[in-house]
Amino acid sequence: MGQSWVETETSGCDLGDARLNRRLGAMLEALGDRPGKSLPTAFQDWSNTKAAYRFFSNGNVSEDKILEGHFAASALRIKATDGPVLILQDTTEFSFKRASPEKIGFTKVSTGRKLKEGRYQKHAICGLLMHASLAITPEGLPLGLTAAKFWSRSKFKGTAALKRKINPTRVPIEQKESMRWLDNLRLSTELAGAPERCV
Repeated sequence: MGQSWVETETSGCDLGDARLNRRLGAMLEALGDRPGKSLPTAFQDWSNTKAAYRFFSNGNVSEDKILEGHFAASALRIKATDGPVLILQDTTEFSFKRASPEKIGFTKVSTGRKLKEGRYQKHAICGLLMHASLAITPEGLPLGLTAAKFWSRSKFKGTAALKRKINPTRVPIEQKESMRWLDNLRLSTELAGAPERCV
């Protein structure tokens, strides 16, 4: 019998410890069986839930190391296809309600309801951002992620005033948040191994 999807997606992943690698596989299996569920619901008992929280708080575990195996599997699927490969990019915002939002970070300032004085209430949204690149065939068959970048914005104070002083078109692209588009394109074409096939 062939490999399970978990073994395929994690075979190129090395977290530096065989126990961490096994835990990642067990967690992916449980989350795959119950997509969209909370961690306690997906893991079914307190010991597995606690093990998952310990896994995520381990200093040797990072999103780059977890995704390493999936990227390697995506590269194999790209090499197994013929013709062009479409690399689709998009940024997704994950928002959370937290008592201590500084532990996660902030994504943006949002305008809320209108106050009695006529101005709008503003509040910072707690969360993180993910910019991902997905490889698909022209027929629409997904081949997997080829790059992903996660970040949050630490502060907003003074950004509007800064825009009045500095012309944004004069700031080098390397210093802008939009650099993620070029970074993901570079990483995706490197992963594909044949940049001329990537669209």
